[in-house]
Amino acid sequence: MIHPQAIIEPGAVIGENVSIGPWTYIASNVVIGDNCEISSHVVINGPTRLGKGNRIFQFASIGEDCQDLKYAGEPTELVIGDNNTFRESCTIHRGTIQDNSITKIGSNNLFMAYTHVAHDCIVGSHCIFANNASIAGHVHVGDHAIIGGMVGVHQFCRIGAHSFIAGNALILKDVPAYVMASGQPAKPFGLNSEGLKRRGFSKETILTIKRAYKIMYRQGFSVDEALKLISEMPAQSPELQLFCDSIKESNRGIIRYT
Repeated sequence: MIHPQAIIEPGAVIGENVSIGPWTYIASNVVIGDNCEISSHVVINGPTRLGKGNRIFQFASIGEDCQDLKYAGEPTELVIGDNNTFRESCTIHRGTIQDNSITKIGSNNLFMAYTHVAHDCIVGSHCIFANNASIAGHVHVGDHAIIGGMVGVHQFCRIGAHSFIAGNALILKDVPAYVMASGQPAKPFGLNSEGLKRRGFSKETILTIKRAYKIMYRQGFSVDEALKLISEMPAQSPELQLFCDSIKESNRGIIRYT
């Protein structure tokens, strides 16, 4: 159902079985997939493409111009996957030409009220952003990451897959896959073992990752020394490789105890 008081500009593409509430504005360069539910007082600017089954609650702003002062109206876009939920007053901005001209969000994510995803961010799938969590420009977030309430993430940081960021944390460096982080600035606080159990990781795999974590964080090695030792561990697995890759690919450096 499209409410008669919704404003949909000519050129917008609306899929089948889409619900749009009153006083919502859809720009001409927006594509909305099937079975989306868009509440009242929502603004979707563009170019923006939404997949199927997304839910957008009231007062959210999706696909607006970014806040980067270098942005001068160049054509950039926002691409969103399927089955995401954007709660009240979320703000999701498009990219800039200084990066790849795109902000991209995967599928099955939950963005709670007042969360913010800035320009050029890449967010994976099955992530949770708690209330007021904000990521600055060019941040990458891996699959199944959980970002607690009031968290701030500095630009260009990377949040690894299956990581857990505690509420009110300040992220100034990269968080490797599987790692829990807390504090201002954030420091590592062990593995997200409970999350890994819930997602079906075997006991053996979790134990292997724990051993790698201890080498990286608790035995006094440099990052390079620890990576070399981890590469020599028996029972190598794709899951362990994800941990190593998230560290090797870091440009800002990873969070440490000191």
